[in-house]
Amino acid sequence: MKSKVTCYSGGESRFMDWSQRWRGAFLRPLLDRCSELGLRANHLTLLSLLSGLGFVPALLWGSPTLALACLAIHVILDGLDGPLARHRGQASNRGSFTDTMADQIVVTATTLAMIHTGHASAWPGGLYVFFYAVVVGFAMVRNALNAPYSWLFRPRFVVFAWFVVELYFWPGRLDAVLWIASSILAIKAITGFVKIQRRL
Repeated sequence: MKSKVTCYSGGESRFMDWSQRWRGAFLRPLLDRCSELGLRANHLTLLSLLSGLGFVPALLWGSPTLALACLAIHVILDGLDGPLARHRGQASNRGSFTDTMADQIVVTATTLAMIHTGHASAWPGGLYVFFYAVVVGFAMVRNALNAPYSWLFRPRFVVFAWFVVELYFWPGRLDAVLWIASSILAIKAITGFVKIQRRL
């Protein structure tokens, strides 16, 4: 049996399957319309990637509201590509891998933009990006080895949401969020490495 290529833990995979079925049923009229227009899941993944990357110039040019709008569009589209793939009967390892890599590019680019504009410091931001990438990579390897993580913490939505708090309500606290996220990710990176090493 072919292994499923995802970055999810065992429990999350079951939740994601349920969630995508639920979203597929709830959003069926929208998914039907997307299909009629010839849109595929990869098209939504690309649009999600581009909107997420749009955060960077918007923030660098001093328009945080536009930057947040780009992030919101990224999150919405990121939640539609999987259900559309299932709706069209085109769900695949290739699509899952593409979606995961697009998400990781957005995580990296948005964090670097936050560092560059002084909203985050280099160390917590850099470690967050590094350990996030390591954990995602290890999760895929572990799933391919049929030894998925029992649980995972992917804090990108927490960081995205906290950026709103950073901008408008409680500035100067994003570094603390990134340090906490990096610490948890570091632990998962270490346990992931040990599990993979034992299975090889």
